[in-house]
Amino acid sequence: MIPKETVDQIVDAAKIEEVVGDFVSLKRKGGSFWACCPFHNEKSPSFHVVPARGIYKCFGCGKAGNAIGFLMDYERLSYTEALKYLADKYHIEVREKEETAEEIAARQKDESLHLVSDFALKFFCGQLSSGEGRAIGYQYFRSRGLLDQTIEEYGLGWAPSGKNAFTEAALKEGYKKEYLVETGLSSEWEDGSVHDRFYERVIFPIHSVSGRVIAFGGRTLKSGDEAKKIGKYVNSKESEIYIKNKALYAIHKAKNEINKQDKAILVEGYLDVLSMHQLGVRNVVASCGTSLTEEQVKLIKRFTDNVTVIYDGDSAGIHATLRAINLILKEGMNVKAVLLPDGEDPDSYAQSHTLEEVKAYIASHEVDFVEFKAQQQLDPVGDDPLQRANLINDVADTIALIPDGVKRAVYVEATARRFRVDEDLLFERIGRTREKLVFEQQRDRRREEREEEREPERRPSATAVSRKKDPLVNDELLAPSEEELLTFILTDGTESLSFEVDSEFYDPEGSQSVAEFIDTALSGDGIVFSNDAYRRTYDAYFALYDKGLAQDQIVRELMSGEDREVADVTARCSVPKYELTVKNFTSALTAKESWLVIYVPRAILAYHVKRLQQRQEILTRELSGAGIGRQLEIMAELGKLNSLMKRINVKLGRIRKE
Repeated sequence: MIPKETVDQIVDAAKIEEVVGDFVSLKRKGGSFWACCPFHNEKSPSFHVVPARGIYKCFGCGKAGNAIGFLMDYERLSYTEALKYLADKYHIEVREKEETAEEIAARQKDESLHLVSDFALKFFCGQLSSGEGRAIGYQYFRSRGLLDQTIEEYGLGWAPSGKNAFTEAALKEGYKKEYLVETGLSSEWEDGSVHDRFYERVIFPIHSVSGRVIAFGGRTLKSGDEAKKIGKYVNSKESEIYIKNKALYAIHKAKNEINKQDKAILVEGYLDVLSMHQLGVRNVVASCGTSLTEEQVKLIKRFTDNVTVIYDGDSAGIHATLRAINLILKEGMNVKAVLLPDGEDPDSYAQSHTLEEVKAYIASHEVDFVEFKAQQQLDPVGDDPLQRANLINDVADTIALIPDGVKRAVYVEATARRFRVDEDLLFERIGRTREKLVFEQQRDRRREEREEEREPERRPSATAVSRKKDPLVNDELLAPSEEELLTFILTDGTESLSFEVDSEFYDPEGSQSVAEFIDTALSGDGIVFSNDAYRRTYDAYFALYDKGLAQDQIVRELMSGEDREVADVTARCSVPKYELTVKNFTSALTAKESWLVIYVPRAILAYHVKRLQQRQEILTRELSGAGIGRQLEIMAELGKLNSLMKRINVKLGRIRKE
């Protein structure tokens, strides 16, 4: 660990214009610098570097941050790697924090597991050079169209027959039995003897994002009943360095191309990835011996929001594609699917076509999930009205997974047009499905809370409990208002507000800061931010605020911290979107405090209106399917909501007071 004192020294020394200037050509304009953004294609400069504040912001794509964030985004460095890069640039000695005995033991164990895996990689690769490995393993890879360069680059290997060759070699080199067993490279039998987990199989090493080998997949070359008996594939068991559902095959090779193209291609198998990479399509990854998981989707999201799924065209592949589509959409990402010609998979198609042909096929055949489902199910359904209705409902349920309301509306329009069905019916179905999802979230939250009560030592603090996300809240509806409030906090949080406020909504005790005023207004009603990143930033701000730090210190701490999503939000919200316009407008007022006194309360009231609108939506959707008693209750609550919204809108000046 790098001590906080050293981190502060690095942050103080790093000059944003110098760090960015190492990679981007900057042009000075007044006290700041401008350039064409390195994160997206543009002709007119919108990338703004502000030395006085130590930050950069692109007004085109929204990227923002400090020197650490820039290096992490541009060079794909980890937080620690970025700090060490800056320390080296500014000649700052990094003496990492002295570790406890437990930390030393954990680090040494982690390193030991990696060293065992490194040895295994060399061992399996070496087996391809002669004898059995050359005759069987190497010839297999060549028969699948893989070139020597690909075999070497991706560390492909051979696990020899005999069941003890690797284990004996590792023990002879001094590697401990416990680490051989824990990595799953060796298996311990009941009599205490240790034997190879991988034998008589071709080997595919699996790497972490940073490129360290963490696991292996082994494929038998036997066929028929014999292959079924021993299993076609054997994979490393999970360990402290390998968690299967968080790993993606070849992510270490594909990440830069995914980032560059702003798209990932997802396939099923090792050979699918290798053949595509060898051809030149290098933004391709695969799940590691498991169905696609939520964590793997989040790993892809670190590099892009756009995914194209190309699985096998058989029934199992289509089913896997539909499941992947759901997972990707739930993360708020964009997904398309490609169906290859009959009998083809990404491996065979890449082996039999040129790079231009493969790129052209993907570009012309990738479709959104609405069209993909229609292509797969509409023909079998035919004119059967019940099956057709089930298909439309299935598409609507998939749309309901999308967090963004605008995207949902666009897909509703496309679905209504594709299936010739009324949009209102689709919205009604989507509303019911989203309510069901909310109910499931509430149920899961209650289950977690019951488990926490049974384990008091693991119970979160009162602050953490009070600031849990409300699952009834619609993220995309409230996010703009939450960002506006967070912007006030991050730009003017410690500025004073002195005025009397209608006690119907607020009851501050004398003069309050902007941050205190907003927090009092929200916490009084038990309101927490719905957007996860905004909520974490809000909590992190007040944790530092409560320590008595100055505003610029708080912002610097947030932007330099290890939670990079909080750092990104802080950078984005602490720079006004239209900086010059805001500056000119505020300077025209008698004082900055006058502007804050007007617009901070308005922002809070506008947020309340959004929450009331969200509640109206839920009640309106519930109304049609409710019994008469519940309908009367809903109508009464809707009347109260309308009355309250009207009063707030009068205060906001949106409607006239009658």
